[in-house]
Amino acid sequence: MSDAALRTRPGTRFTRSRVPLTLWCLALSLALIGVLVWAVGSGSVHIPSGDVWAIVWHHITGSVTPWWTAARESIILESRLPRAITAAAVGASLAVAGGSAQAVTRNALADPYLLGVSSGAGFGVVCASVLGWTAGVSGWLVTPAAAFIGGLAPMAVALLVSTAVRTPAAMILTGVATGQVFSALITFTLLVVARDQQLSGVLHWMAGGFGDARWRSAIIPLTALLTMGTALVVAGRQLDLLHVGEDGARALGLPTHAFRIAVLLAVSLLAGCSVAVAGGIGFVGLLVPHVAAMLVGARARRLLPVAALVGAIALVAADTFARSASQRVELPVGVVTSLVGAPIFVIMLWRTQRRAT
Repeated sequence: MSDAALRTRPGTRFTRSRVPLTLWCLALSLALIGVLVWAVGSGSVHIPSGDVWAIVWHHITGSVTPWWTAARESIILESRLPRAITAAAVGASLAVAGGSAQAVTRNALADPYLLGVSSGAGFGVVCASVLGWTAGVSGWLVTPAAAFIGGLAPMAVALLVSTAVRTPAAMILTGVATGQVFSALITFTLLVVARDQQLSGVLHWMAGGFGDARWRSAIIPLTALLTMGTALVVAGRQLDLLHVGEDGARALGLPTHAFRIAVLLAVSLLAGCSVAVAGGIGFVGLLVPHVAAMLVGARARRLLPVAALVGAIALVAADTFARSASQRVELPVGVVTSLVGAPIFVIMLWRTQRRAT
């Protein structure tokens, strides 16, 4: 399938990159490692990058003679490193979910938030928190399950409407509407059902952030990314077929309805696990796939791996800035991504409109 056939997806450059995919992935992987080292070393207690490498290598192999304090090692291994790894996994998951949602809906503006998945997942987590199900040893498993189930509700409504109307735009509009409904349900639950001592924790979670991230919480988005992300990359050729339209994809042997449901279930799981760990973080799933398409083209098997790496880099950098910008208070990561992402989104829309006219 040629790149010319993919030009039906608006708002993205589809010229094929002259740089091989392997080189892009290698360069972005090195950049991600560099950003992770910078993130682990930054904070109220600055730790040189050499110490970061030495401490991590000592923890893995035990071949380095320690010269650092136990407090510094604890800061890296128990706080900053799991936080950075969690941010990278969430950023990659949101980027892959956004790129897959844009492909399956054939709409450049689709992402887990516009489809209502994030609002539904947030409602599931809020309900579980208010009912006390997230407390205790099993709470870290209940939270992603509640987020996944909550995210399925708006997705099911959008699928039903799009099946009846049979236009990709119907799914987007239905997702926006159901997202608003679930946002209203979140507000109602917090104001009417939740107890006062629960409000501060839930509101802090809704703002988006990784302040409570530990190794256990990193397992959730990493598992979803490795399973669902890999499956979506493997299904890249089928995702590309959707760009020729429903009739064309069916003529080429793709069961479009069943495939669309499977992809949207994967998107729901990726977004749900991300929301369960980090709360509401916008614009990553919307913008990062467009950046990846500008780098390597629109083919899903090229776009999704690059989008995952770019999303990981972007969210680790945003989280590091959020906790380092002020000495008095830590900014929510969702605030940083919105402040940066909204102007970029407007610029992209303006450039797309100018090219179209």
